[in-house]
Amino acid sequence: MEKVKNEAVIVIKDLVKAFGEKVILDGFNMTVEKGSNVVILGKSGSGKSVLIKCIIGLLQPDSGSIHVFNGNVPEMNEDELDEARSKIGFLFQSNALYDSMTIRENLEFPLLRHWVDIEKEEVDRLVSEALENVDLLHTLDMMPSELSGGMLKRVALARTMILRPEVILYDEPTTGLDPVTSREIEDLILKLQKKNHTSSIIISHDMNCVKNTADLVVLLLEGKCYTEGTYEELEQSADQNIKQFFE
Repeated sequence: MEKVKNEAVIVIKDLVKAFGEKVILDGFNMTVEKGSNVVILGKSGSGKSVLIKCIIGLLQPDSGSIHVFNGNVPEMNEDELDEARSKIGFLFQSNALYDSMTIRENLEFPLLRHWVDIEKEEVDRLVSEALENVDLLHTLDMMPSELSGGMLKRVALARTMILRPEVILYDEPTTGLDPVTSREIEDLILKLQKKNHTSSIIISHDMNCVKNTADLVVLLLEGKCYTEGTYEELEQSADQNIKQFFE
């Protein structure tokens, strides 16, 4: 029986991006369905970060299209880009929390920047709710320097989710974390996906993270979508270009 596809929230077609003579993306294609987690797998330097930057409009591709929420990112003006970005959450590998701000202030920052007319009571409610979602309400008035690496990652995830984005981009969400904390982050990714029906693109070298979070795995090789499938489908492949990631 053929699988019925859900609504597509991101559709990338024939994407090309080069820096000088070095071609990074060479006709890349990918579709992200609503409510799904897509993991992009590839070697270091294969173009995963370049792809993410193109999706959020930080880099302009040389050709091709990136349709996000039915608009083509390369053709958007600044106002349209800002509107699209307000619906996209980004979990940075480095967490990107402000060291000089309390956890409360870090979470308030995106709310006050994007929702300028929001009432203080609503800000307080959303901040508390976001921290409760990651079991860190007790850190509200602490500084980032007082938290462990795993706690910082969870706070960063809470800040990413506070605007209730429709799409989340995760950049190596478990890098540098111990196995127990990594599993906690993976569980949170799945919990928030289920609770908010978010769609996600996850960049990861951590094969446990890939196995535990991916609905679909896309292999980026030589600038193209070399193949895609479930973790189990790719794990069973005899193709050496695929097998190397599972050995």
